[in-house]
Amino acid sequence: MATPAQIELWPVDRVVSQVPVSQATNGIKYASWGETRITESDLERLIGCVPATLAPALQNRAYYFVPLAIADTGETQIAPAYTVDLGDRAVCHRNAELAGIDAVFLSTRLVEDRFGLAFEFFINVGHNLVESAGVPESFSALAWSQAEAQVRGETSQDAWETRRRAQEVRPGQKGPTNIDERARNSYLESAFSDALAIYMLSLAVDFDYHDLREREYPLLAAPALAERLRHIAALFPPNAGYEFQILYRRKG
Repeated sequence: MATPAQIELWPVDRVVSQVPVSQATNGIKYASWGETRITESDLERLIGCVPATLAPALQNRAYYFVPLAIADTGETQIAPAYTVDLGDRAVCHRNAELAGIDAVFLSTRLVEDRFGLAFEFFINVGHNLVESAGVPESFSALAWSQAEAQVRGETSQDAWETRRRAQEVRPGQKGPTNIDERARNSYLESAFSDALAIYMLSLAVDFDYHDLREREYPLLAAPALAERLRHIAALFPPNAGYEFQILYRRKG
């Protein structure tokens, strides 16, 4: 078994310069390097979940699937294999701008299964899309109308906290009449990137919505999430070979 001393860490610029990047049929650029434990067919299927209509906004992005991204030395380095010690020093993902490319390095060995890796990848795609193209106005209108109707819960801790701040009642007020626009914008960005990631995750794997729960906040009510996902599916239809559907589990 390799030890940390035996594993040479590569700086990210070396990875980018020496690892060839592929472009999937949907236009997404990606590469795989090291002992990722992902088969080529599984990786192609994962990349293929990203709707082709998103590709123009991500044309300067390249997603690198690597064993571990190490970020505790002041500069990001990439480990070609996994050890427990290196795993303790790694982060889920790291971004770097190199040679005109915005590279996203995803640590494949920090997640336990395909579900975890897929969600980590899609969350990054969602945030990257918001950075490049912003939030569609129609989605913003839908999400904010749900917030104003006090629909229960949200899709992530960030969405929950920023929604709460945006609608926070200040002393002397009877209701959230003075909206915190900065928090509101942050909320809409979080809600959109979350919903887009969940939508793509539904194309990649079958999963129970409650598996997405993390920390202490209530999940968005299922009918409200379904409304958001259907809206996103209309904006960004699935690629050929992928199917979007929502199934409700009923008692009895």
